[in-house]
Amino acid sequence: MSCKNKIKCLGIFSALVTALTGCVGDGGDMKTSEFFAMDTYISISARGEEAEEALRCCRREVEELEARLSVTDESSEIYKINQGAEKGTDLSGDTEKIIARALEISEKTEGALDISLYPVIREWGFTTGNYKIPDKSGLAKLLKNTGYEKVRLEDGRLTLPQGFSLDLGAVAKGYAGDKVIELLKEKGITSALVNLGGSISLLGARPDGSDWSIGIQNPFGDGYACVVSASGKAIVTSGNYQRYFEENGRRYCHIIDPKTGCPADNGLASVTVIGSSGLVSDGLSTALFVMGEEKAVELWREQGDFEMVIVAEDKRVLVTEGIFDNCTVGELGKPVKVER
Repeated sequence: MSCKNKIKCLGIFSALVTALTGCVGDGGDMKTSEFFAMDTYISISARGEEAEEALRCCRREVEELEARLSVTDESSEIYKINQGAEKGTDLSGDTEKIIARALEISEKTEGALDISLYPVIREWGFTTGNYKIPDKSGLAKLLKNTGYEKVRLEDGRLTLPQGFSLDLGAVAKGYAGDKVIELLKEKGITSALVNLGGSISLLGARPDGSDWSIGIQNPFGDGYACVVSASGKAIVTSGNYQRYFEENGRRYCHIIDPKTGCPADNGLASVTVIGSSGLVSDGLSTALFVMGEEKAVELWREQGDFEMVIVAEDKRVLVTEGIFDNCTVGELGKPVKVER
């Protein structure tokens, strides 16, 4: 990634944190832990008598998940799986849960989310930082070693076809958010905001009882496309402005279309999913971005168990009816309500 793009990513995170910090400050007595893990900056704010101890436990939890799920750390569970799971591998509880739910999302979205894309993602350089545009014949060969439907998970044992490799990056931060919320509840915390690089998980309402205000980044400049008011939800965005490289004046984003092996390019700038599960919201945001506006809206109408905000490349903002009244106009003007 060029220096320009690194600065862009940090700027997005900083803007989001500034907005959220303002919300936290209004409640008072909030304790905050900030650290770097899972290749992003993380901020966890919580209120309660055991908040400081809870935050220490949360940091350990996130760091342990990172150590287990990294595709580049040779000591991680996922790295070891990718070295030879065709013989079958017994999974830890967390990894089994993540893979099982991810495969469910893959089925639900007809393969728009595919955790077996790691060979392709690596070839583009999105996990190593060695960015390049692969040749078509090379991509075609790599795509033969992908396909979520070929991943076998039975009774906690994973089997992959030879040449397959997994990358759980599309759901890992969402799952980490779920685990942190679960841990905070166990510690008696009733109000918290978890921000894993823009993957947001909310525990309850703000300390004053009002909803949290979460800014959805404007992909085209400063400010927000809109601001969503919510409590007790996960809010996750996937966009073409978050991680990308440029070559010959064209942008190549990190979200890969499993059908083509190339970065998704379908007229969308970002998709934000609001739901009860961080893992599901994380996976769906990626899948819906790949699917494009028409199919994303169609799936929302069929499933009905999540809400979403779509920002199109033509700067339209589409908001599903379940959260439309809780959405404040941002830099891109009045959003369009998507109805069932």
